[in-house]
Amino acid sequence: MRACVLTATGGLAHVTVTHVPDPGPPGPGQVRIAVQAAALNHLDLFVAQGLPGTDYRFPHIMGADGAGVVDAVGAGVTRARPGERMLINPGIADYRCDACQAGEHQLCVTFRLLGEHLPGTFAEYVVVPEQNVTPLPPLDPALTWPEAAAFSLVTLTAWRMVVTRARVQPGETVLVWGIGGGVSLAAMRIAKLLGAKTIVTSSSDAKLQEARRLGADVTFNHRTQNVAQEVRALTNKRGVDVVVENVGAATWDASLRALGRNGRLVTCGATSGPNVSIDLRRWCGGWDRGSCGPWWIACIRSRRRARRWSGSSRGSSWGRLRWRSKRSGSFARARTACSLRMTAPFFRIESEFPS
Repeated sequence: MRACVLTATGGLAHVTVTHVPDPGPPGPGQVRIAVQAAALNHLDLFVAQGLPGTDYRFPHIMGADGAGVVDAVGAGVTRARPGERMLINPGIADYRCDACQAGEHQLCVTFRLLGEHLPGTFAEYVVVPEQNVTPLPPLDPALTWPEAAAFSLVTLTAWRMVVTRARVQPGETVLVWGIGGGVSLAAMRIAKLLGAKTIVTSSSDAKLQEARRLGADVTFNHRTQNVAQEVRALTNKRGVDVVVENVGAATWDASLRALGRNGRLVTCGATSGPNVSIDLRRWCGGWDRGSCGPWWIACIRSRRRARRWSGSSRGSSWGRLRWRSKRSGSFARARTACSLRMTAPFFRIESEFPS
């Protein structure tokens, strides 16, 4: 089968489309998906550069996100039938350990991601456990393959942050850093669905204008404005109820200063650097009356419970969470798609697979 693979780490120069062995028939409890479209995430760029501690076997098939048609099912499969149109959840657990039995699949000791630890979705076929697929929801107009492919990783990461961990409530105020990125945009839209007021930031006025068009209540340019000061002025020094953080070192202190008493900070990334510091005097009691006071900080991995993932991909919210996609062209232009991923905010980049 054809696949987009890495022949080595070190950047996009090592990305190529070639022929690789197909994954073979699905085993017990597994399904084989004929991939119809796949979407790019920043994760794919990190993988291309090389992630510390990851054991790559070259050629390594890239891609976490995808959608397609069930091509074959293994013994004992009850959740999928050949011919069904499916979304793919890229987080693979063993579904047997104590964490999995408790519903915390992302805490499974064998947890792995398609395209990072396992062969990914940038191929004609991929084999996954039946727990990792769910039917496309019935919408009018119907979801396109690119829209379906673009859904899973960033939306489910944002859902876990905003709904599961931060437990955002109607009327609360949520600060989202770096609007234009996939997780940030999904977090803003989910918060709006829950009835929250959203404050978003970017270094680009054009991105902020687009965010307002998509429903953001307040926007700040974090390059020209002091976000923490602006937030506290806007909230009469109260601070926000929730901060959605994925930038890391560059924004961490401002995130804490913008957070209100009993606020919640959720994070899933460290794009600007992984090492941050916390002043424990603020944590333990709000020694400075101008600071935030005690917080609950929920540091999470970008994973999602499979059963709740299935629930979040159905229902009326789908129509408001569907993604706009930007086509990169044919599957063969995979390297071009990876380059485009760096320059197309508010869009998910996808490539369709020829039938």
